[in-house]
Amino acid sequence: MSDLRRILTLAILAFFAFTAHPEQPLRIAAAADLQPLLPPILAQFTAQTGIHAEASYKASATLATAIMNGAPFDLFLAADLSFPQKVIAAGLAEESAPIPYARGTLVLWTLNDSRFHQLSLNALRDPELKSLAIANPDHAPYGRAAVAALQHLGLYESLKPKLVIAENIAQTAQYVSSGNAELGLISLTSALALRNSGSYVPIPSEDYPRILQGAIVVKNSPNTQAANRFLNFLSSPAIGRQLQAGGLALAH
Repeated sequence: MSDLRRILTLAILAFFAFTAHPEQPLRIAAAADLQPLLPPILAQFTAQTGIHAEASYKASATLATAIMNGAPFDLFLAADLSFPQKVIAAGLAEESAPIPYARGTLVLWTLNDSRFHQLSLNALRDPELKSLAIANPDHAPYGRAAVAALQHLGLYESLKPKLVIAENIAQTAQYVSSGNAELGLISLTSALALRNSGSYVPIPSEDYPRILQGAIVVKNSPNTQAANRFLNFLSSPAIGRQLQAGGLALAH
């Protein structure tokens, strides 16, 4: 084989190798409350479509800021509607409004060996309570919901000196798990993932604004088609049942 034919053959092989796997991974900016739920859903999506997807889990505000600063995400799954709306307002989303995909639930959580193991909302009124973990209300929608719930219950001012502020909802649960806080106001998704080590009671839904979680596709993403395909997958009845089993209600 001549050198020219060898070069042409290698070029053709390289072309077909590239076109056989042209897609880069679908990059998802995912709210921290999705961390217990999303990995198996991503695996199912990949098995069904052949599209590899990977997620970065952080507070919704942190992810929105990263996207507005040029972070290479294709899809934003936030824990509320306000942070996707900020990305839309910056002209960086394909949608004109966030797409609701689920509704979150706030719960009070503690470890099984806590002195509050027979847990009720009255634990928040216990004068011996030393520390309560919540997510940062400036960064995390569940943190905002926690503050709203405490205010509605008339407990925010008395508990404010006892608050342990975490970066996101996953870290809030970690603070309680590690003993850095006695109680935590966390997502139901986190509480169900930790069901073997702790117990929870729901915060009445009327005590805080609805935690409607929204998604947007990042504008000019090279994976727009894959991102929309994942959103369709996420809204399927089978995945909806999976989200409900993991602690997220349907968006409507």
